[in-house]
This record gives sequence, structure tokens and C-alpha cells, in this order.
Amino acid sequence: MKITVIGGSGFLGSHVADHLTKHGHEVIIFDKKKSKWKKNNQEMIIGDILNIEELEKAISKSKIVYNFAAVADIETALVNPLETANINVLGTLNTLALCKKYSIERFVFASTIYVYSQEGNFYRCSKQSAESFIEEYNKLYNLNYTILRYGSIYGPRSDNTNGLYKIVKAALDKTEIVYEGDKESRREYIHVEDAADASVKILENNFKNQNIILTGQQSLKVYDIMKMLSEILGNEKDLKFKFKEQKGGGHYIRTPYTYQPRIAKKYIPNIHYDLGQGLIQLIEEIKKEKN
Repeated sequence: MKITVIGGSGFLGSHVADHLTKHGHEVIIFDKKKSKWKKNNQEMIIGDILNIEELEKAISKSKIVYNFAAVADIETALVNPLETANINVLGTLNTLALCKKYSIERFVFASTIYVYSQEGNFYRCSKQSAESFIEEYNKLYNLNYTILRYGSIYGPRSDNTNGLYKIVKAALDKTEIVYEGDKESRREYIHVEDAADASVKILENNFKNQNIILTGQQSLKVYDIMKMLSEILGNEKDLKFKFKEQKGGGHYIRTPYTYQPRIAKKYIPNIHYDLGQGLIQLIEEIKKEKN
């Protein structure tokens, strides 16, 4: 089946594109920049989600469309609300219009567990709005969808906009890790390979027109992650941890379930990556980047 992955050059999108290819699908990657991880049997179309003509070239021949294109960093969203709304909301509307035009069988949208919360500033606002438009397209035009509300993803191909990447990089570059947020903050980390695998499995019919939560299975304090990291690095580093007050009202302290625009089902994937092993993998990748 031919599948378009919008934002397929990025962290999660590139992994999902690879998993789709492994499952025998013909993958079209659509992004503003060429993917560093594109496989020979994947098609690459360079374009902007805000440009209908460019986007149409990527969608017109497909049966399924994934959308990972987004301003996904909360700090960036806080200082750029207009850009956030343009890409996350208007970009999604452009995609929905073309999905309707070409009778796409399923639209898969990358959302966030932040839509449950009062946190996440303009990022959360944009994802709530996009979800509402998707559900309305389903109601009015019978456009099938699956909304994936991702939690804290980590692993290869991430960058400095990723929370765990920033912590690991700081641990390798410095002797002190400064975390903007509460010492008691908890996360349910999921390795990107496990998230990508689950993102392909949801193409089964029982996930049609569903809102699905994809997080890890264990809730851990950020402070405990830092201690684990210190133990992994061992004698390499005498790490110190510093927590400072968060500015701008962004990240949640605990996985947010206090506000529910629509109830979602939590999908528990088969976890293949232990967090400790995943951290070691991430450490090795960041070390390679520095060399």
C-alpha cells in the first residue's frame, strides 16, 4: 500500500517511515528537507505543508497519510504562537482537505498527551484544535482517522529539542545537569523504535477512528533518570544535578490526565527496548556526533 509520511525526515517520522517500509508498504516522505535516513526504496518529495500544490503531489497517489509535521518543542511554541498555529493547525487543515479530495482511507495524526492537561501552552492549544478539525472531518465527510497521543519519546535521531537527549548531552558535555522543572516530575518514557512499531500496528481496523495514547509502561521521576545516567557513566563523570524553576508554564509534572477533550484508549505495545539499554544507545550516538 502506498503511504505518505508528512514530516518523515524528522525524529519520529523517519522511524515510522522505516517501519512502514519493513512492513512492505510503498513510502513517500514529504518534508521541507531531505531525510538523512531515507532508504533507497522510499520516495522523497521536498515541500512545505503550508503549500497546497506541493502537498498535493505527495498525497494524491496514496491510500494512507501520516502527519508528523509540527512545531513540537514547547519552548519554541511559547515564543512563536503564530508559527505554531500555522504549521500545527493550518498545515493539518491543508492535509485534511487533500485527504478528503483523494478519498484517503486513513489519516494518522501525531498528537500529544498534553491535550489532556492545562500545560503545554500554545503547543497544547494547537494540538487540541487540530484534533477537533480531524474529528469534525470524520463526522461530516467520513474521513477515517487515528489520533496518536504520544508521551515522552527518546532514542536515535533525536536532537536538542528532545528532553532526554538534552539531559544525556548535558551529562556528556558538563559535570552539572540543569533541569528546568520540578524534581518530582514524572515521565513514561518510550523508545522511538517501540513508538514507531506501534504507530504502524494501529493501521489495523480496530484502531480506526480512535484516539490512542502511546507512552511507556513505567512512570519514572526525572531525578531517577539522572541517577541512572550517572550510574551508567560510572567513573567517567561526577555528575551534579540542579533543578530550577520553569518559566512560561510549559511542561507537566506528572503525566497529565486532568483535562480530557475526548477519552482515549491507551495502547500497550510490546516493549523491546529497556530504558537502561536505550540510554546506553543514546549515549553512544551522542558521542559519535561529537567525534
